[in-house]
Amino acid sequence: MTDAQALIAERGKTHGAFAENARISQAIKAIARGVPGWLELTDVQREALEMIALKLSRILSGNPHEVDHWDDVAGYAALAARSCSYFPTRVS
Repeated sequence: MTDAQALIAERGKTHGAFAENARISQAIKAIARGVPGWLELTDVQREALEMIALKLSRILSGNPHEVDHWDDVAGYAALAARSCSYFPTRVS
């Protein structure tokens, strides 16, 4: 087994099968990109949501008890929240 094959096998235990992970992640991202609010987001907020989508797909297709997945979701949400202080609040 090559190093790459060993890494893929190990990640499969926590992340699930890559193809399934990709399918779920792309579905979540398509929903997010398809709503009007997507255009209101900054690049930081968009990227954070896309990374959260990836982490959610790993939770759903892999091991949902892997604490790193949940910590990563919280971390990306915190980065997006921190970026909000750089922009004035929109008044509707």
